[in-house]
Order: sequence, then structure tokens, then C-alpha cells
Amino acid sequence: MPRSKRNKIVSLTKADKKGRVRKIKLVDEVRAAIDQYEHLYTFTTHNMRNTFLKELRQSMSDSRFFLGKNKVMCLAFGREKESEYQKNLHKVCEHLTGECGLLFSNLGLEEVQKVFGEFVKDDFARSGFRATEDVVLPAGPLLQFPFSMETHLRKLGMPTELKQGTIRLLRDYTVCSEGEALTPDQARILKLSDIKMAQFYLVITSHWSKGGFEEL
Repeated sequence: MPRSKRNKIVSLTKADKKGRVRKIKLVDEVRAAIDQYEHLYTFTTHNMRNTFLKELRQSMSDSRFFLGKNKVMCLAFGREKESEYQKNLHKVCEHLTGECGLLFSNLGLEEVQKVFGEFVKDDFARSGFRATEDVVLPAGPLLQFPFSMETHLRKLGMPTELKQGTIRLLRDYTVCSEGEALTPDQARILKLSDIKMAQFYLVITSHWSKGGFEEL
């Protein structure tokens, strides 16, 4: 009986040539940055927001950021001492796990730490974020909301009513308690109430400079 073509195992490199080309390009770009810049930093991202990262990139336009594809970037460095692109680069791979990135720059460690330390942005918390405080909305009129939002607020779980064109909260309503993971509805209510709990910031975890390496 002839073998079904549907069951044929296809090599990943053949099935995704474009993906392989992108990986090779990323390796080449990372190695070019190694040659171009004096310093390489790994960093972790907290409460990642693309808009804030874009702002930071623009303010550090003389440097180069790389995020994502951690395993591919490790290929650029070399995972083992015997295969590393330059001395001690294999140690950088240990810090490329989770939500992290690379910064290539000619700025020294103290300068970069200063820039990162000053670049902290408040933002609205998202679903899954652990509340940093108790938030309780008192009973009474919710003048911050137009009357047209009353149905939406009720769908989010708030005990409301519309009276004489004004939304009223029928009783004190606990939006969230400190330490609990926010649900999508809780995160939405906090945003509608203009309450920002999250902070976007970056933390440097290691520093490499032409052979020298240090964990931070």
C-alpha cells in the first residue's frame, strides 16, 4: 500500500526556508553589533510595553537593541567556550532566558545604569498582574463615567444603576485586593478608573566588553 503523502516527515529547514534566512540574518546582525560596539548588556524587561521601549530606543539612537529569539542570539555568541564568537561571549547566553534583551552601546556601565534607572514609566496593569494595593470604590455617584457606560460597568461586575442620568454605585465595591492576580474585568475597571499600578522598567543583568564579562 503506498505511503500517504500527508504522513511524510518534512525537514524544518525545508519547510521554513524564509524562517531560516531570518535566523541567519539575525545572527549576522548580532555579530556585526559585537564588532561595532564597545559594550554589550543583557537586561530583563518588567511589564513590557512596546510603546515605552520604542521611546527608549529613540532616546538611545546611537545604541542597538535586540529582543526576542533568545536561542538564535545565543548562536551568534556561541553556546560553548570552544565555539564562542569572541572571548567570554558564551557566558552571555546564561542570561538570555525569559523576557530579556540585548543592548549594544558605546556607553559605559554607569551611564547605561543611569539611563535605565531614570526610564521608569507608569502604566495600567493587565490581566494576571498582581495588585499592588487594595482598591475600593465608594458607594454613590460615579461622576467620572458618562451615563452611556452604565450597562458596560454592570457587565464588568460593578453594582450600578442609572438614576436621573447619573451612574450610581449601589454599595462600596472592592475592585481588587493587594497581592491578588487581576482578572481581565478587574484590569479593565482599573483602567477606566485611571488607576495605574504597573511600571515599565529594565534591569541590567550582565555586562560584556571586548572579552571582559561580569554578572550584575
